[in-house]
Amino acid sequence: MNLIIEIEQEEDGRWIAEVPDLPGVLAYGHTREEAIARVKALSLRVLADRMENGEAVPEMDEVFSVTA
Repeated sequence: MNLIIEIEQEEDGRWIAEVPDLPGVLAYGHTREEAIARVKALSLRVLADRMENGEAVPEMDEVFSVTA
């Protein structure tokens, strides 16, 4: 599994990072790096929660890549 992180800068200067394959997983940061770190952490929490609840989780050979 390779989760794509989409990132862009908002008009107010904040950065927003989103993982489209995990609905609702998005995070803001004051910097690009902060937004990426936050969305990675949230993604791992969501995947862990799914695993704990017996939900399907794709194989995780390569977990993240960042676009743009």
